[in-house]
Amino acid sequence: MNQVHDDVLLNVSDLKMYFPVTRGLLRRKVADVKAVDGVSFKLKKDETLGLVGESGCGKTTIGRCVLGLYRPTAGKVLFQEKDIAALPEKKLRDIRRSMALIFQDPYSSLDPRQSAGSIVGEPLKIHHMVFNKGEYREKVEQLFRIVGLDPGMSDRFPHEFSGGQRQRIGVARALACDPALIVCDEPISALDVSIQAQIINLLEELQDSVKGLSYLFIAHDLSVVRHISDRVAVMYLGHIMEICKSRVLYENPLHPYTRALLSAVPIADPFVEETRERIILKGEVPSPMNPPPGCAFHPRCFMAIPECSQAVPPLRTITEGHEVACIRV
Repeated sequence: MNQVHDDVLLNVSDLKMYFPVTRGLLRRKVADVKAVDGVSFKLKKDETLGLVGESGCGKTTIGRCVLGLYRPTAGKVLFQEKDIAALPEKKLRDIRRSMALIFQDPYSSLDPRQSAGSIVGEPLKIHHMVFNKGEYREKVEQLFRIVGLDPGMSDRFPHEFSGGQRQRIGVARALACDPALIVCDEPISALDVSIQAQIINLLEELQDSVKGLSYLFIAHDLSVVRHISDRVAVMYLGHIMEICKSRVLYENPLHPYTRALLSAVPIADPFVEETRERIILKGEVPSPMNPPPGCAFHPRCFMAIPECSQAVPPLRTITEGHEVACIRV
């Protein structure tokens, strides 16, 4: 992980993303799915922010809002001091050159009819980054080498590669336009454990070698996020519950939801595994279409008191750089 600078690359402020639910022939709106409900965070240059939480908590929706693929219901997404949510499509296209996405599934995210070389080189053509065939071929070969692939394999098609190799092609495609921000949407969850470490190491090496490269790393595996992230934001039902430096989160988790998540992460030492506190959460995750009043986590929280259901707790600074959304902390 790189030295974190003070320059803010991405500033998300009170982001809300609601999806309307409609019924009947006239498609009348009857409710909203509150996928993201008032999220704020900052991402600095050369930094990796891990975004973790259970499936359906809004992690991927945030990533899509950051990339301008969704227009937020409310709030601001400032990338390089420009509000992505307010930009017209033409200007948004220009700024997207500085962003990239690594998809979750390396099997479905690559066009089976395109060769690996044309997949990696496509962003170069779209954003007019090269001016002749020689320059194009040279850049594609360079990208293959950067991610540890043989440039001689560029004429092969996706089905001729393993899962790990396909994800390396996805990483090379993301790097094509020299982005400042890469949104990594669970990039290793579909891979074998042995291959996961290789992709994580590759991403870290790239960040060390490319000046100013930042990652928004979306995952549900806390043990993976620990290795790559400078800071971690824990999400639950569209809200950020806790955000702080990675080391601090694992050594001193404060929010009851974070503590419950970490208690479920296996530990290699059998003595520690047997003697540590295990927190079992009661009930199910509520529907984002009908979230509970007050703190979203209070119906399942082992520390809840009546006041928890009365108001949504804001993120409060407990110690420097450590923010928690809980009135009991």
